[in-house]
Amino acid sequence: MATPEPATNASWPLWPIYPLLWLLARLPQSMLLGIGAVLAWFAWPFAGRRRRIAARNFALCFPEFSADQQHQLLRDNFRATVTGLLEMIRAWFAPSSRLHGLFNVEGLEHIEAARAEGRGVLLLSAHFTTVELACRLLNEVIQPPARMLVRRHGWAPLEALVDVGRRAHAVHTLEKKDIGGLLRELKAGEAVLYGADQDFSSQNVFVPFFGVPASTLATTPRIAERANAVTLPLWSRRDADGRYRLTIGAPWPDWPSGDAEADAARYMAELEAAVRKAPAQYLWVHRRFKTRPTGETSLYE
Repeated sequence: MATPEPATNASWPLWPIYPLLWLLARLPQSMLLGIGAVLAWFAWPFAGRRRRIAARNFALCFPEFSADQQHQLLRDNFRATVTGLLEMIRAWFAPSSRLHGLFNVEGLEHIEAARAEGRGVLLLSAHFTTVELACRLLNEVIQPPARMLVRRHGWAPLEALVDVGRRAHAVHTLEKKDIGGLLRELKAGEAVLYGADQDFSSQNVFVPFFGVPASTLATTPRIAERANAVTLPLWSRRDADGRYRLTIGAPWPDWPSGDAEADAARYMAELEAAVRKAPAQYLWVHRRFKTRPTGETSLYE
């Protein structure tokens, strides 16, 4: 178990739960998934707002599904989202030996090729329920390890707790707004995992995501271009057998293209194809379509 160090004393209010985290991180996979299902069942009545957001997203993105199919997807997604919290604990506190045999990484040769050229790697990912664990699993098989852009939670004890787990397993992070730091890491030849798929109300363009105009960052391709980094898509999911699959794709031809809207549309199209392979394992509780083009009303009211 990662032991709090003097530099992490800010996490002291959470020290009593460290033994529980230690235990959860080491559970057999079948037991962890079972606990996730039970917790989701208990949490279901108390997550009305998030369930309504996800249900609305399913109605917008899967209109071809019947009401029963959409409700089943909602149930499956809620279970995957709650289980994702346990998978975060595994990412932060599980020893490497506990992860052996639990995952497969496809496409490592693309990272190796970029590094052979001395270039940084922008691993363009997304907010799947397994994304935190995906970075940990990737770092089990690559050296030097990849960095990860994150959004801070805002509560110092939780931040300190998470940092203990991440640092123990060489998962170094950058604040999501630290574009200067991101550029420095990429220019230095590092690999950085970046999920740029959520709703951003500034520096954005509207491109289709499941047929719905979605506010999408226009700056991501410019970052890759300024850093002379190779951009590789990285998607993660948990298969039916409980094992994790990380897929690193080849660089997209002519990306960045110099056309911010076309580049964002390519990213969303590739992401949509990845989500359709495991639609319950995407973060649908987020209001992905909150920001609307001028003149459009809210899709969530």
